[in-house]
Amino acid sequence: MGQKINPIGFRLGTVYTWSSRWFASGKTYSKYLLEDQQIRIYLMEKLKHAGIAKVEIERSFDKRTIIIHVSRPGIAIGRGGTGIEELKTVLVKKFKIEDPKKLEIRFEEIKNPDLDAYLVAQNVAEQLQRRIPFRRVINQSLERTRRSGAKGAKVAVAGRLGGSEIARTESVKYGAIPLHTIRADIDFAKIDAKVPRAGIVGVKVWIFKESQDMAGR
Repeated sequence: MGQKINPIGFRLGTVYTWSSRWFASGKTYSKYLLEDQQIRIYLMEKLKHAGIAKVEIERSFDKRTIIIHVSRPGIAIGRGGTGIEELKTVLVKKFKIEDPKKLEIRFEEIKNPDLDAYLVAQNVAEQLQRRIPFRRVINQSLERTRRSGAKGAKVAVAGRLGGSEIARTESVKYGAIPLHTIRADIDFAKIDAKVPRAGIVGVKVWIFKESQDMAGR
């Protein structure tokens, strides 16, 4: 068995930064950690229709700043910012924030969803749940990623593919994916799809965008 590590965790501090940025000690640390996790779970489900991919949380003293990365910010923000106000009201009530002014919500647009590993994996999972043939799904997803300018990509699905009795893994790949190069900007996502009659099918996506050395030239 090979010893695997998450490509994003392997590059923390070099290519990627932490999704939660704050300092705490003792019981405060566990409290903040649990709250961040609950906020992420709620937002990922609530804003699924807006193409949410990532939630970043910053804390300074008693102020919270939530940065939400979505592919369709107009849907999330709503007319005149009504979506933000509604979201803020729910979070203030749900997490018992005393002063609503100490909670800030910002949306950042993902300009190319086909280069975001989470959104690609989510799209594959949704198509598998609609019982579209898995080979067609992963080939089309890989082709869209290639056309978007990725230097390399890989899409893998594992489980009872096509309703077969024995689970197996199928994958398609193109280009280079230098997992051992820390400076390589490799986005990674893993999602479970609940497929009718087949149970859980795992979806993994790797997208190699560019290395920091190449970006600096």
